Amino acid sequence: MSMNNTSKAVNFLYGTIIGRFLLKTVMVLHLDRIAVWFLRSRFSKILNNGYIKRNNIPVTEEEKAAFHSFRDLFARTRTNNNIDMTPKHLISPCDSWLSVFEIDEQSRFSIKNSHYSLKDFLQDEELAKNYVGGKCLIFRLCASDYHHYCYIDNGYQGKNHFIEGALHSVQPIACEKYPVYVKNRRSWCLLETESFGNVIQCEIGALIVGGISNKKANALFSKGEEKGHFELAGSTIVLLFEKGKIEIKEELLKKLSENSEVKVTLGEWIGIAEN
Repeated sequence: MSMNNTSKAVNFLYGTIIGRFLLKTVMVLHLDRIAVWFLRSRFSKILNNGYIKRNNIPVTEEEKAAFHSFRDLFARTRTNNNIDMTPKHLISPCDSWLSVFEIDEQSRFSIKNSHYSLKDFLQDEELAKNYVGGKCLIFRLCASDYHHYCYIDNGYQGKNHFIEGALHSVQPIACEKYPVYVKNRRSWCLLETESFGNVIQCEIGALIVGGISNKKANALFSKGEEKGHFELAGSTIVLLFEKGKIEIKEELLKKLSENSEVKVTLGEWIGIAEN
């Protein structure tokens, strides 16, 4: 288990019968639209101080004053990103908790009690076959994380494929109850990279109001350049690599052998190209 504890609210929603009934009601009646309106409005600013304190978010008083809503706080930008620009170094696309999984001969990967087929995840059976024997890297963003994400290398991005879905939490207790990565709203694209071959990057929305905002499609990109950001709720990024394309850093593998997730930051060196 990671050291990042599941919130009380998520424990209630997924760990109790009443909570699961309430969650289902919210999703069926689309009450998320009310939540989105409120969190974008100036009325939601009353949530900011408590959220900042509870999650130890480093912001100045001047920055606090500039946030006119909860959405402004959540989607805040920063200028002190430390990007490892060494060629062939694989970097983390975001601040998050990282876990690494092998993709088996049936184009599947397994997390706790859930088994995920890439065919269902991408809704593209032929593309899924290319990742047999490869690696699946999952970056789970939490409340305290910076919710912008960057490109992991130089290359060319294809179109964005948006898949409608639910908005479950991505915290561990939810992943134990539901196969959230094939149920949740998500957007994926194919990245033709210089160092790591054809990489699939997928952004996954989370917990009722998660939004995904990507900047580009069918365009060139540079390592460390911002690819997009999440809106309003904790989210996840999944990277899929073909067989024999990357090696994860030894020290991270050691930590992952002791814990299911390890903390990484945007631009941090986490692996290297195999060829």
